Amino acid sequence: MALENTFPEILGVYSLQQDAVVGVGGTQSFKQQVTYWYVRRLQADLYEVQPLNAHHVPSGIRREHNEMDFLRKYVPEPSYYKTHTVPALNSLKNKLHEGEALLEQGDLDEAERMFIKALMIDGLNVTGNFGLGEVYSEKKDYIRLKRVIDTLLGIDEAFQKEQKARFNKFGISLRKNGHYDESLRFYNRALEVAEDDHLHFNVARVHFEKGDLDSCMLHLERALVLNSEFLEAQKFLKYCQGSK
Repeated sequence: MALENTFPEILGVYSLQQDAVVGVGGTQSFKQQVTYWYVRRLQADLYEVQPLNAHHVPSGIRREHNEMDFLRKYVPEPSYYKTHTVPALNSLKNKLHEGEALLEQGDLDEAERMFIKALMIDGLNVTGNFGLGEVYSEKKDYIRLKRVIDTLLGIDEAFQKEQKARFNKFGISLRKNGHYDESLRFYNRALEVAEDDHLHFNVARVHFEKGDLDSCMLHLERALVLNSEFLEAQKFLKYCQGSK
């Protein structure tokens, strides 16, 4: 019972040895290639592996293995984890924390610098990309903002339930700073992953500020289908209907 309450459980770094083909034709040969993976146990019989990047931190697509398959292929590397990955993860965590604190204080230039440092360690880090995106949203730097949004749209993890508060905050920042089209791109990507009454409400607000009452009301109606007790959506829809 205690084990079940600790999931997902971080197991550290494991190595995977595979045959790699070198050369072509008559010069072709095989050699052993070793890669390193960050491992979490999700359930008693289910393991998640994620590759380490050049800076020794987990980044990229995650894969799942059953226990038998995992234990047959992967070898624990506790020394590698302690020497390389733990310090790199701590450095990343500190830079993200400092970047978020600077952003909260309104120091956009220093927040930008700190988030960029974090993303140099892991360019696909969700927190770092959200933070940098919010900086560019506040600065109204459309070119850099679009680049960050393009990155976020390609990271499935950015739209998972555990990131809900962060992507809602970012979407609101986009709307408040007048980046309506980018805000809609972002929210619509989130809706593709999972429908949510508050997401529809936020999309409705963007359409309202763009002057598109019909689309606004469609999303409010959908929010109320998902949550008929959503009082703010009820009031907003009534207001829109009275404005038609």
